[in-house]
Amino acid sequence: MKRAIPVLVLSVAGLIPVWRYAPSDGSTTTAEAASPASTPSASAAAGGSSQVVRGTTVETEKGPVQVEVTFDGDEITAVKLLRQPDHPQTEAAVPQLVAETLEAQTADIDTVSGATITSDGYRKSLQAAIDAAAESASAAPPSSSAAPSASAAASQVVAGSAVDTEKGTVQVEVTFEGGTIASVRMLRQPDHPQTEAAVPQLVAETLEAQSADIDTVSGATITSEGYVESLQAAIDAKG
Repeated sequence: MKRAIPVLVLSVAGLIPVWRYAPSDGSTTTAEAASPASTPSASAAAGGSSQVVRGTTVETEKGPVQVEVTFDGDEITAVKLLRQPDHPQTEAAVPQLVAETLEAQTADIDTVSGATITSDGYRKSLQAAIDAAAESASAAPPSSSAAPSASAAASQVVAGSAVDTEKGTVQVEVTFEGGTIASVRMLRQPDHPQTEAAVPQLVAETLEAQSADIDTVSGATITSEGYVESLQAAIDAKG
């Protein structure tokens, strides 16, 4: 019988600094091992020219801000908010910040009126991602255009099945690096505080166990079971 792990421990700030979690568009959340700006990962589909980089998590008065930037060569093609303050002004400001980034192709963009704090955090996280991508590009050895690099070929993203529960639909997306589960992202989850509190713990246990054989989180049993089922489906699909 699996043990139940209280959600309460997640409410103690600072006790789990190594996990990052927050909504990006209201229905999608991401959680994974924390680092400064993440090392860019090349896309095998793009022959190694496309990469996704996560900026640093910037703590602000309104809440943490973190971006994920997609580069196609040197060009910024997409920016996604992994973490942002839960505030109407922030939600209204994000599309404008992203649009300005895609136009400017730098972090030198204007502050959005009414969302100054979020704008500052966004620029810092964005600049960290840009710096990480540039550093990776300068350090990477020339690659043959005939085939993707070994790291690109070894990276694989698999979506698990969508599991309908009493609380709502649960679906995960798993990134594998070779045979290792590198990160887990929530594509769909119940809109409930207990679920939001449970997800980082479920992801943390997954990364540690490297399997779907993880504990149910107390207070979020239904979500935990849906998570495990979707996770196992992703692992099975990878083969």
